[in-house]
Amino acid sequence: MALTATDLCCRALITLGAKPITGFDDATVEADIARHLYPSLRDALLSVHPWRFATMQANLPRLNQRPEGDYGHAFQLPPDFLRALSAGQPDRGRGLVYRISGQRLECNAEAVLLTYICRPDESGFPPFFDLALIARLAAEFCLPLTESTTRAQLLHQLAEAEFRRAKTIDSQQDEPGRIEDFSLVEVRG
Repeated sequence: MALTATDLCCRALITLGAKPITGFDDATVEADIARHLYPSLRDALLSVHPWRFATMQANLPRLNQRPEGDYGHAFQLPPDFLRALSAGQPDRGRGLVYRISGQRLECNAEAVLLTYICRPDESGFPPFFDLALIARLAAEFCLPLTESTTRAQLLHQLAEAEFRRAKTIDSQQDEPGRIEDFSLVEVRG
């Protein structure tokens, strides 16, 4: 079942024994905490691992203005961009030397294919990520709602265990990485 941002926060609040919310605009302390903490916690959890469900590729549009300094071209990052994984030519998504500067990618290539972590809609989160996010939300909501540092520490430990479990499941959804373009392999012939 696909969950919304409000559903995810409600489940975290229920984990704490707090009152669930119907929306971020509710006139409650719980809604205020969820409204302020949820976006950054979601984006942080998405950014710390190359999740398969949040990995995208995009050909970036080149900007007219040249960057100041080291690179010859600048490209506009996608609006859902959270973190770069690699950049390459349009036929290969890696291999370019680049720099992220604000909302731009700077490099010397004429065209760029960026592999990146995006901010998908919550309905696209797989169940294992939902559980990791709910655990992280509960841990972060705990202190402002309960003022219990002991409980918050326990919830952070549980959130870390759920995060590791989610990373393991996500990592099993792709073929293992291979060593390519390695000089010692090439000299064998």
